[in-house]
Amino acid sequence: MATRTDTQAPAPHVSDSHDLIRVHGARVNNLKDVSVEIPKRRLTVFTGVSGSGKSSLVFSTIAAESQRMINETYSTFVQGFMPTLARPEVDVLDGLTTAITVDQQRMGADPRSTVGTATDANAMLRILFSRLGEPHIGPPSAYSFNTASVRASGGITVERGAAKTRTVKATFNRTGGMCTRCEGRGSVSDIDLTQLYDDSKSLAEGAFTIPGWKSDSQWTVQVYAQSGFVDPDKPIRKYTKKELQAFLYGEPVKVKVNGVNLTYEGLIPKIQKSFLSKDKEAMQPHIRAFVERAVTFTTCPECDGTRLSEGARSSRIGKISIADACAMEIRHLAEWVRGLQEPSVAPLLAALQRTLDSFAEIGLGYLSLDRPAGTLSGGEAQRVKMIRHLGSSLTDVTYVFDEPTIGLHPHDIQRMNKLLLRLRDKGNTVLVVEHKPETIVIADHIVDLGPGAGSAGGTVCFEGTVDGLRAGDTVTGRHFDDRAAVKESVRKPTGTLEIRGASTHNLQDVDVDIPLGVLTVVTGVAGSGKSSLVHGSVPAGENVVSVDQSPIKGSRRSNPATYTGLLDPIRKAFAKANGVKPALFSANSEGACPTCNGAGVIYTDLGMMAGVATTCEDCEGKRFDASVLEYHLGDRDISEVLAMSVAEAAEFFGAGEAHTPAAHRVLGRLADVGLGYLSLGQPLTTLSGGERQRLKLATHMAEKGGVYVLDEPTAGLHLADVQQLLGLLDRLVDSGKSVIVVEHHQAVMAHADWIIDLGPGAGHDGGRIVFEGTPADLVDGRSTLTGEHLAAYVGA
Repeated sequence: MATRTDTQAPAPHVSDSHDLIRVHGARVNNLKDVSVEIPKRRLTVFTGVSGSGKSSLVFSTIAAESQRMINETYSTFVQGFMPTLARPEVDVLDGLTTAITVDQQRMGADPRSTVGTATDANAMLRILFSRLGEPHIGPPSAYSFNTASVRASGGITVERGAAKTRTVKATFNRTGGMCTRCEGRGSVSDIDLTQLYDDSKSLAEGAFTIPGWKSDSQWTVQVYAQSGFVDPDKPIRKYTKKELQAFLYGEPVKVKVNGVNLTYEGLIPKIQKSFLSKDKEAMQPHIRAFVERAVTFTTCPECDGTRLSEGARSSRIGKISIADACAMEIRHLAEWVRGLQEPSVAPLLAALQRTLDSFAEIGLGYLSLDRPAGTLSGGEAQRVKMIRHLGSSLTDVTYVFDEPTIGLHPHDIQRMNKLLLRLRDKGNTVLVVEHKPETIVIADHIVDLGPGAGSAGGTVCFEGTVDGLRAGDTVTGRHFDDRAAVKESVRKPTGTLEIRGASTHNLQDVDVDIPLGVLTVVTGVAGSGKSSLVHGSVPAGENVVSVDQSPIKGSRRSNPATYTGLLDPIRKAFAKANGVKPALFSANSEGACPTCNGAGVIYTDLGMMAGVATTCEDCEGKRFDASVLEYHLGDRDISEVLAMSVAEAAEFFGAGEAHTPAAHRVLGRLADVGLGYLSLGQPLTTLSGGERQRLKLATHMAEKGGVYVLDEPTAGLHLADVQQLLGLLDRLVDSGKSVIVVEHHQAVMAHADWIIDLGPGAGHDGGRIVFEGTPADLVDGRSTLTGEHLAAYVGA
């Protein structure tokens, strides 16, 4: 009997049909009823000009809803400890998987947070030393600079049965590794008292030299003068020990001044709270100059900056202490760990080895575990967060990346591309918001948003392949193959800025003359020493304006209008037009909605359940009292003005009834740096690193600095906007300024008058000048990695 062979393919299983993430009717921020279908287990890149709605679609819609639905699976008790996520404004979201967001948010500037503590590496290293370290000093906590040693003893009451109670003596010991002098920070701050007051004068004679502290009417000064702790008519140098202690270090205490209850505290803690807790960049220039004069940070003399106690530093494996291990470059630490042969901790060594190798694989082998997390760039922080995902066993999850190539040299972008493809090939969905053509080109699927920014964007202009994008008539498609030509004639320098013996971080005794009066670009692979040279070695002074991507400190009430000082002339214009006080037009002052106190939303704490933020019903999120909105300037109320984009506001305040030259000048600077799409009232906490930097640049452009130092100003810029930035840099130089730019973008390199290339590698393999000269010479020589990539870019 013949055997029957069934060659018919089995019918596809119904579960295999869920291979798309479907978004229909998304209206988050500026999205205009966007509907897209994103293939799963593929690499999808989202493109479009800055402000076109990419992040609104990827982060605020897809990733946010995925996270919200996952959070709802936890108990209400656990949800109480989680951030509240409202449901995105979208009609249909179908086919979502677990989303893991890897963004560019800095990792916090707490001095106790390091690369090692931000990953599992430090924890594993502490366990290793607690097992193998000689002499043995205690458990893993004994090697932690975040754990203080604690000793306590006393009587405790023990209850046994109905009426049997007895008191027994108990002691408690915990061995920590924290340095007692710097409390695990590695540095100590020293405040120069001579910058705070003139000790030959009394408080009544105006001894304070702190900006804004006047002895006659200033409340702060009156608190000291009338506190009763010091004699206001006695010169400070004649204070007794007790008076000086109370004056400088007194604990907070209530005192009555002119019949008003106020808080008195010592001058040192007062200065620390008033000035040192604020962002220096957000200070007025004269306040910033005072802080830089009065406060110095020095390495802790007891632990030599290691943050660790003497006991933790004395315990060693071989000749290496945990302080030595954390100070090594991670690639060298990986080699040292590989050489340890100890069967009792073999699983621990294997796990530590995998983590350290991941750093090297992702291009961060030049970092050390004791590097403060707050000093990492946005791109470095993003890659550190990737470490925990590379070895993950999870599949079928959605990874969401926010411009992963930021801070990467063209040489390093290829390595990042391989990592993205590796995550995809494990069966994951990878969504990437990106501007760089080198990464866009590896996409399986592209979604291009636009056509413009802000209200002019929010629609899908293109969906398809890279070839389709190139052939399409979108802004991204038209600029996809843009290439800048090397500048034929360069400017002549008007002088030089000498740097001698620079040794910050990995710089190896570098001597270099930076030309002035021209556009100088500092290049090199990630970790080669560019920022160390420019930010750590260029002599700071009143003539140097440094603009980086560090976070802007401020609450959710802070916005571009308040940060740039734009709101002051706007408030005055409203007040003048309506014959009322300017304070009425501040949501943080008299004009605030009384229900939400000017926040626009009401935060409701539901105890054990997650809190809820709801739009204020009285002001409908406008933040102002209804009576204030009756006042108009050019047919607009203050809430409508704050809802405008920079471009709209520039037109509004440029002419007509609302003509306000002071406001128009600030708006012009914001537009010049490519922020025309930002709304005036957008919270600063929602800005990207590149937007923060350009906002700072717009603020500093009003100053009279002669040397501008910029750190990757193209971060977050679309291909079409790079040309506008180059025009702005040219205008700065042509107006007599010197511009020094740390940059990886080849278009900026090609446009430079002078290039300083560091390398040849990263960490200890870098820190040297490998090229100085014009872009044309760099292309002709092709002697460095930068030269090779620039030559390929310009087609030389």
